[in-house]
Amino acid sequence: MMIRRFAAALAVTLLTGQTGAATAAEAGKVEVQWLGQATAKITTLGGKVIIIDPWLTTNPKTPDAYKKLDALGKVDLILVTHGHNDHFGDVAALAKLTGAPVYGPAGLIQSATSLAILTPEQGTRFGKSGTVTPIGANIRVTATHAEHSSELAWRNPATGKDETHVGGEPQGYIIELENGFRIYHMGDTGLFGDMKLIGEYYHPDLVLIPIGGHFVMDPKDAAYAVRNFIKPKFAIPIHYGTTPQLKGTPEEFIKAMGDAPTKVLTMKPGDKLDF
Repeated sequence: MMIRRFAAALAVTLLTGQTGAATAAEAGKVEVQWLGQATAKITTLGGKVIIIDPWLTTNPKTPDAYKKLDALGKVDLILVTHGHNDHFGDVAALAKLTGAPVYGPAGLIQSATSLAILTPEQGTRFGKSGTVTPIGANIRVTATHAEHSSELAWRNPATGKDETHVGGEPQGYIIELENGFRIYHMGDTGLFGDMKLIGEYYHPDLVLIPIGGHFVMDPKDAAYAVRNFIKPKFAIPIHYGTTPQLKGTPEEFIKAMGDAPTKVLTMKPGDKLDF
C-alpha cells in the first residue's frame, strides 16, 4: 500500500479549454474535469483517462465543446454507477468510439450485454466491495453502496417501443490512483449511515457529491455526510441544476457546511482542477 502522505499542500488550479491527458501527467498532477450532472473525467498521474457516468450529448449543462464524444480524446476506462439515462446515456456510444472497457453494477452490465447495448467483451460486472484494476495494478477501483435505484430504460429497435429492464443495484466508486490519492464518486445517493464506514475505511481525499435533492441528497444532507461521516479534504458538488427537480445549489451546500475543515471546490461544467 502506498504511503498516502503528500509532500506538499495540494495545488488547485482551475483550468478552462481542452487539455490533453499528457498535460496533467507531465505536471505530476491528477486532473479532474466535471462535465455536468455526474459526468467526470479523471486523468491520472500516468496519463490514464477514466470517464464516469458519461451523459454528454443530450445533457443541457454540458458545454457545446463536449457534445461530441470525440472531444474527450483517449479514454482508458468507463465507469457507470447505475442505469438511469442521465448516467448511462452515452456509455454505449463512448465504448464503441474509444474501445474502452465498461465496468459497472453486475445487474446493469448483465442487462446491457443481453440486450446487445454493450458487447460481452466490453462490459465487465462487479459489485459492492469488489475491487478491480482494469488499467493497471496501481489504480484500484472499489465499488461502494449507494442509496438509489437503477432501472435501465431501452428502446427496442425491433418494436420501436420503450422498455424498462433490470439495472442492478446502484454503486459509488472509490478510485485510488498511483500516488495513493483517493477519489470517492458517490453516484446518485441519499444519505445513509454507512457513509461513516466508507469514510473511516477508505479515507477519500476528494468526494464528488450529489446535492440537487429530490432524487439524491439535498445540500443539507450532503453537508451532513461530508462533515460527520466522510470527512474528506475536498468536496466537489455535482448533480444539481440540470432539471427543475434538482434545486440544491453549491451556495446552500457551502452554507450548510459551516466551519467544517473540508474545502468545497465549486466548478462549472467543463472546468478542470489539478490535485
